Amino acid sequence: MKIPKSTLEQWQVLQAIVECGGYAQAAEALHRSQSSVSYMVAKLQEQLGVELLQIDGRRARLTPNGKALLNKARELLGGAFQLEQLAASLAEGWEPQVSIAVDSLFPVQLLVQVLREFEPWARHTRVNLEETVLSGSEDALVEKRVDIAIASRIPVGFLGDALMDIDFVAVAHPCHPLHALGRELEVDDLTRNLQIVVRDSGTLNPRDHGWLNTDQRWSVTSPQTRMEMICNGIGFGWLAEHKMQAQLEQGLLKPLPLRVGQRRKLSLSLIVANPEVAGPATCRLANLVRKVVAEGIELPPLCA
Repeated sequence: MKIPKSTLEQWQVLQAIVECGGYAQAAEALHRSQSSVSYMVAKLQEQLGVELLQIDGRRARLTPNGKALLNKARELLGGAFQLEQLAASLAEGWEPQVSIAVDSLFPVQLLVQVLREFEPWARHTRVNLEETVLSGSEDALVEKRVDIAIASRIPVGFLGDALMDIDFVAVAHPCHPLHALGRELEVDDLTRNLQIVVRDSGTLNPRDHGWLNTDQRWSVTSPQTRMEMICNGIGFGWLAEHKMQAQLEQGLLKPLPLRVGQRRKLSLSLIVANPEVAGPATCRLANLVRKVVAEGIELPPLCA
């Protein structure tokens, strides 16, 4: 096995000389004697057979070869520091990976804020994010695929904390035939029209929350696709209020004048898969979810 002639310590000394402007300044910054700094650089040049520094007045400057080599050495030094940081994180028990399943109803703004605040704490922890619909987060917990889940129902055998309520409103494009009736709508009116729903991403205990008992129904896998279809006049549906504010303001969607059932509510909960043995990264991420949700975001009101 080949052993490198140079050491990271030698390259660090060379970098200090260049950044500090000279041998004496580098020695002070590194808390070394000037003679040891001079010796290490001289030894490095001897080992490599390449001149790395030249004296320009009172400043030490890199030669072209020295500049090329130090650029590569900086990458090695950075990698070594990252390796030490990773070792420190692992020594503290930080997990190398945290997996989280998030119901598609959870506001994207909040999710992004959670991850933004988590990133500086977990530079060496990978995040695996699984976006789910209906019972998908429950499946991820039961099948032990995730450490944390944001779900609309807590599966048997788990405990969770209530996070937030999601409000749904029955809507359709303003030119949809249901709006053309010009009166309060009944269930029979809805069953004679096409409803667009999102298919459950779970398979263990799938459910059909919000579906009417009718064959006039199309299923899609993407909430965004459903939104686009309804905005373009294809069917109607109950959509999460916070997800469609822009479309309501743009006149692409209009609440249906249902006599009863225009609005619905669904609660989201935060579930830690194994709270008794959860590591620091999992606990930090879960606490950030609680914090960000508690602080909240200001959503515009539903337009009339």
